[in-house]
Amino acid sequence: MRPGLDDEPKRWTFGTLALLVGAAALSGCSSDSVVGTSDGSFGNRFSSFFSSATPGVTQAASRTASAPDIDCPGVDIRTGASTLNMAAKTTQATAGDLRYQLSFGQTARECLVQGDSLTIKVGVQGRVILGPMGSPGQVDVPLRYAVVREGPEPKTIATKFKRLSVIIGPDQSHVQFVDVEEGLTFPMPTASDLEAYVVYVGFDEIGDKNEKKPAKAAKKPQR
Repeated sequence: MRPGLDDEPKRWTFGTLALLVGAAALSGCSSDSVVGTSDGSFGNRFSSFFSSATPGVTQAASRTASAPDIDCPGVDIRTGASTLNMAAKTTQATAGDLRYQLSFGQTARECLVQGDSLTIKVGVQGRVILGPMGSPGQVDVPLRYAVVREGPEPKTIATKFKRLSVIIGPDQSHVQFVDVEEGLTFPMPTASDLEAYVVYVGFDEIGDKNEKKPAKAAKKPQR
């Protein structure tokens, strides 16, 4: 039976989530970041990275084995970006026009201090559900990661946008996806400032358009 389009995402235990990498590959997720790669700097394999975290969609700040002397910022799902509905039409769409629904299930993170820099490694797990107007094939999952210093005037410290290519097979009504982002690196803040840092993840449908394009080189005057 097809899962309900408005169902809450499953809350996977981290022991189960370690097996999700293989499940994602078998279900058709195709991206070099789906299973994640490690250059050894974090000292953990993908599975141990997830199994060391705590269950739940969000994670509060806590100390981690890779950075025991700092409180690693917590992870939260950005308000208004926890789900993404892709409809067959852009205006006055109804539930019957839904092609795909994207949602998050769980997050994980760890921190690493290297010299004067702090790197936060973030992992997310979610699913893509086939809607009434959807069809098997490739679905692009637009993900936004952002480290924000919260306060009266919130400031974005680091951000990364990416699109995952997820494949829904002919006999599938939904698939799981997994992504690990290792590139959130920024200057190490003071301990008091770090307490205000939050790592946000969310779906960003127009993420590419928000990226700053490189400035065009000035044309040389013709002689």
